[in-house]
Amino acid sequence: MSTSYPLPGPTRRALLIGAGAGAATLAVPALAGAAAAGPSEVDTVLEWYDVTAATIGVISGPLQVTSSRTWAIGWIAAWRAVTRARGGAPAAAALAGAVHETLTTLVPARTADLDAALAVTLGRLGSSPAVRAAVDGGREAARAVLAERAGDGLDLASVNRPFPPPAPAPGVWQPTPPGFAAAVQAGQGDGRPFLVDDVRAYVPGPPPGLDTARYARDLAEIRAFGAVDSAIRTARQTDVARFWAQSSLNGYTGALRAAVAAAPRPADGHGIARRVALVALFHAVTIDAQITTYAAKYRYLRWRPVTAIRGGDIAPDPAWTPLSTTPAHPEYPSGHTTYAGAAETVLRTLARPPVRPVELTSPVAPGVTLTYRDWRELTRDNVDARVWSGIHFRHTDEVGAAVGRRVAAAGLARWNGRPL
Repeated sequence: MSTSYPLPGPTRRALLIGAGAGAATLAVPALAGAAAAGPSEVDTVLEWYDVTAATIGVISGPLQVTSSRTWAIGWIAAWRAVTRARGGAPAAAALAGAVHETLTTLVPARTADLDAALAVTLGRLGSSPAVRAAVDGGREAARAVLAERAGDGLDLASVNRPFPPPAPAPGVWQPTPPGFAAAVQAGQGDGRPFLVDDVRAYVPGPPPGLDTARYARDLAEIRAFGAVDSAIRTARQTDVARFWAQSSLNGYTGALRAAVAAAPRPADGHGIARRVALVALFHAVTIDAQITTYAAKYRYLRWRPVTAIRGGDIAPDPAWTPLSTTPAHPEYPSGHTTYAGAAETVLRTLARPPVRPVELTSPVAPGVTLTYRDWRELTRDNVDARVWSGIHFRHTDEVGAAVGRRVAAAGLARWNGRPL
């Protein structure tokens, strides 16, 4: 058991889940796809995990924290409802009711599909008074969490409030080619976190100065490895870079599913509650990491490598182009690696390493499948990928992963003994 950030005492024992066989991909079935399976074959936790993933769909960066919020609200509500239900079928019904209520409220365009998915689940679980009461309990829990999170600053408009670019200066962020788009996610750092009290306590110190050896080393590395026409980046490095060009939420949906799928499935509600808690905590923690990232990004306003290489003082190259299009927000720290560090901490704390490889695919890298045998390997690839993509300095990536781990450890520790 790998437990770098153990939860104390009874909480950790209550949440501990096992990992076992099975690989996962990002692909999820149609919303009502469980209808073909027999009652004994259907795992309601995975059923509604896949419903949530299909409802959210493939998202881009500016939608990420808002979509993560939808996951968190639905599964926090499910955890509350499941822990109040008695017996396996009522617990499963409570889960379905909570997630259904959340998704139909936040993604109303998918209501017909979600209603069909709920009908499949309830058709399997039956219509006993206990099941009907559990569905109502799930809906009530969802409405309560939605009310608690109202005005949390994680809606799309608040996250993506306008941000006028600062005056040009060495080291200062400016809109980047080819589109020179306005900055996005400028308001994300002001969002209300789920678990930590104040993200400012986890904002890292400033990036290395432009006159430091570390900056010069990182600049030389990304100039060589991150160029679109790099002669030294290998084919595998290019595959890793393209694979992790997807949003972190999409990238980790399959990994988290593998952990959930591998967990024990006792027939009572306790097994469901432990697995639901893993999903809920994963998204609450990674949201807090995302808020911390953007609080730092818009504090330091660090320039991107393409700006530094094209117009900086060290051997400027006006034609240099990164492998991946540079995201439209400041560089430091890396959002991908902060998310990865937080995700790694949750998975290493609440799930054992997979005993069989986890295979993941990416919607932005057709034909590329990456295989992972330890949760730390995803963080490693995220750190490397952002350098090989030409969009982040290595120090920025390393700091991001460390910040994510700190935020996650603090959030999990604070959750101990506190209701979600």
